[in-house]
Amino acid sequence: MAGDGGGKLIASQSRSRHSWGMTQKSILITGCSSGIGYDAAHGLKARGWRVFAACRKQADCDRLIAEGLESPLLDYEDEKTIDTTVAQVLDATGGTLDALFNNGAFACPGAVEDLPRGALREIFEANVFGWHDLTRRIIPVMRQQGHGRIVQCSSVLGFVTLPWRGAYNSTKYALEGLTDTLRIEMRGTGIEVVLIEPGPVTSKIRVNSIPQFERWIDWENSPRADQYRASLLKRLYEHDGSRDTFELPASAVTKKLVHAVESRRPRARYYVTTPTYMMGTLRRILPTRALDWVLSRS
Repeated sequence: MAGDGGGKLIASQSRSRHSWGMTQKSILITGCSSGIGYDAAHGLKARGWRVFAACRKQADCDRLIAEGLESPLLDYEDEKTIDTTVAQVLDATGGTLDALFNNGAFACPGAVEDLPRGALREIFEANVFGWHDLTRRIIPVMRQQGHGRIVQCSSVLGFVTLPWRGAYNSTKYALEGLTDTLRIEMRGTGIEVVLIEPGPVTSKIRVNSIPQFERWIDWENSPRADQYRASLLKRLYEHDGSRDTFELPASAVTKKLVHAVESRRPRARYYVTTPTYMMGTLRRILPTRALDWVLSRS
């Protein structure tokens, strides 16, 4: 549970607010054990932000604490850890929070026809419902202080789809719908709502998806068994660690995050990586069937 380790940690940290403009700005970032969240946490800290770098496992929190970060325990699937983390962060800052970066998510690869209900329920809990829950708990804080930035780490798969990624695709599409609506509804409140949409970025999401695949997908009894062998299994189990085409380091996302939380007028959307720009263009100019053909070959 969140609790005691992260609470004692934050309570024991200095509560002084250093100079960043008038006061040091604060941000809560989730999914900081590796990849995008890890780079963002260190990148924002280096820019003078007070960073609360949340992780799902206490061992990861302890590692980040040793690296000089404040790291509460937060698991999107566990409402109590969301409660505890929000309370710890607000206690540490005196009741304020300048920015929230929702980032932690996982994938469950497999053909849509092979996805059981439980797999979808679980991934939506982590990738959508938990984000929504945390965001709703932060909005009243930002309303009261009259400003704030809510930044959602979506994906190119939030506006185009790729085969074998139906579960993940659907969570990002849902996230985009919620976020676009929230952005419109927050007009005039001082709260800016932003989407970051990366394409291939260096992370552990492929490796971390293997346990989900093995738990939920009965591929050997699927009518697509031969396709699994020829495609998805090779990508999951035989990947040599080399970068995908156009893959960028996580720092490319951090660069856009900095603009989203520090610029006076942040954009509604930030594309990251060449494939995101390409797909954004193709989605506008191609008929659906033509776009389907392009995506089916990806």
